[in-house]
Amino acid sequence: MTDLSKIKCFLLDMDGTVTIGNELLPGAAEFLKYLKESGRDYLFMTNNSSKNSDDYVQKMRGLGIACNPIDVMTSGEATVNYLYSLKPKARVYLMGTPELEKQFLDYKFILTDENPDFVVLGFDKTLTYEKLVIGCDLIRAGVPYIATHPDFNCPMPNDAYIPDCGAMMELIKASTGKMPKVIGKPNREIVESVFRKRCQYKPEEFAMVGDRLYTDVKTGINAGITSILVLSGEATMKDVNESDVKPTYIFKGVGEIYEYLKEKDGIGVSCVVNS
Repeated sequence: MTDLSKIKCFLLDMDGTVTIGNELLPGAAEFLKYLKESGRDYLFMTNNSSKNSDDYVQKMRGLGIACNPIDVMTSGEATVNYLYSLKPKARVYLMGTPELEKQFLDYKFILTDENPDFVVLGFDKTLTYEKLVIGCDLIRAGVPYIATHPDFNCPMPNDAYIPDCGAMMELIKASTGKMPKVIGKPNREIVESVFRKRCQYKPEEFAMVGDRLYTDVKTGINAGITSILVLSGEATMKDVNESDVKPTYIFKGVGEIYEYLKEKDGIGVSCVVNS
């Protein structure tokens, strides 16, 4: 088991881990500040492909957190990286928001419904019936089909939810009988994009931190890196006990990780460690 104090880059889920809505969770500001002060690093990782990194940079800076585009990885960016590794400047039929379209255009992909090399489904808040008809026709015809992430619902303020990419995948499956290759959490491809973005670190120097077992913790397991569950969001200890997905470490929240690291660094809270 990796000594947590030796981790050099923490990959951080956002909602339920660092933020709740437009507010920081307790201890998050201190935790992020200490990572930088102690020579460590962090990167925000989100499955939300309806926005791009600039949106998250603005959000975190608005909350007083140092953040640049290089400090964010969305499932949309990971999908762009994955497709670029397969075929630069490919022709793509994209079901996504204008923000996701911009990411594809920045990489010189050709967005078209004529003879595309790939069909890509994102968290498309601008989804129309026309888009679905075209996408389903292409998928039935055998065009390779990619989705940015598998989440069924996107959390909103006041414990509300709206349909996310996974729900759209099920709609398309009902029509075509086909499911896509998925890039975002919990799949390894999104972490491989992070490895390229933070190439100065070895895989064993990364840790995935999040509040969901089936996405965040499973991402760490699938990528072969340390996984940390925080109990500040969705998952509970009851969920851990009933799940076959087991994190390496469990903390109440990122504020407790901060206290733990300070103690390990000799500045100092304890956590549950799974063997």
